[in-house]
Amino acid sequence: MSSGYHVAIAGATGAVGTEFLRVLEKHRFPIASLRLLASERSEGKKLTFAGETFTVQRLTENSFDGVQIAFFSAGASRSRQFAPAAVRAGAVVIDNSSAFRMDPQVPLVVPEINLEDAREHQGIIANPNCSTIIMLMAVAPLHRLSRVRRVVVSTYQSASGAGAQAMQELIDQTAAVLEGKEVTPRVLPHQIAFNLFSHNSAINQWGYNEEEWKMIHESRKILHEPEMAITATCVRVPVLRAHSESINIEFAERRPSVQEAREALSAFPGVKLVDDRERNHFPMPIEASEREEVLVGRIREDLSNPMALDLFVSGDQLLKGAALNAVQIAEGMIERGWL
Repeated sequence: MSSGYHVAIAGATGAVGTEFLRVLEKHRFPIASLRLLASERSEGKKLTFAGETFTVQRLTENSFDGVQIAFFSAGASRSRQFAPAAVRAGAVVIDNSSAFRMDPQVPLVVPEINLEDAREHQGIIANPNCSTIIMLMAVAPLHRLSRVRRVVVSTYQSASGAGAQAMQELIDQTAAVLEGKEVTPRVLPHQIAFNLFSHNSAINQWGYNEEEWKMIHESRKILHEPEMAITATCVRVPVLRAHSESINIEFAERRPSVQEAREALSAFPGVKLVDDRERNHFPMPIEASEREEVLVGRIREDLSNPMALDLFVSGDQLLKGAALNAVQIAEGMIERGWL
């Protein structure tokens, strides 16, 4: 380990945890020491980082002595249990779960959009929901161009959003169906191979599932637009990784031209324009997978609404939707001297 920060990853053996390791190594994040933490089930497992082998330790309230930055991706319940202990030990927690996102005392940050909010942290910074991040990477630059009044979004969410076991279930079920075998869902509530279904989260009293509710309220918080009209329909699809979204954006005063929108999106950090009408080539999850950029395209006027544009996005749920965004928060804070 080189000079740098004392870093811990809680949930190091999960799908997002392993992406943390890849992103930190690829970005040459300044690490002086690294502590890998997980549940009792994964204690003792060996993981490799930057050519060194690390033994996974059991996550406890005493795991954070000397840690300066703690990346959490161990689920909301474990974040609620252990993140305060990390803060008490002196660490800044960047939490990937839903535990603290809507806490008014906790910044909810997408670095390209509202990094300044992280400056006001009280020990914990929340990483937004993956679908929220991917959507806002397209909405935010257009909102800066002309104020957005309403967003209607439909998502096509990959198995990666439900974790490594769900990804494996998609692979196993696909093989089973092709072999003519019966499929019994174990991780997801319905067959995912050759199927799609409403996002596997609880439905509230208004008929929205948790994923849809997160997109609505997190987006308002990140954009500092508490009254912005947003509605979402979230669907799980048989794609291994990378979420896609169809977005209709209605503007309050002036609809930007398609060319203006293309230019604003092309200039926005972390966005790659994929909008080739001649070749009918637009964002696809297979091309967004393992890429850091969010792909944006299908930009066109909504002919049913003179104030709206339509577009389509794809982004890697495990990267920009999770681990990459968290690491970028830390990088941005280091660059500004806040860490």
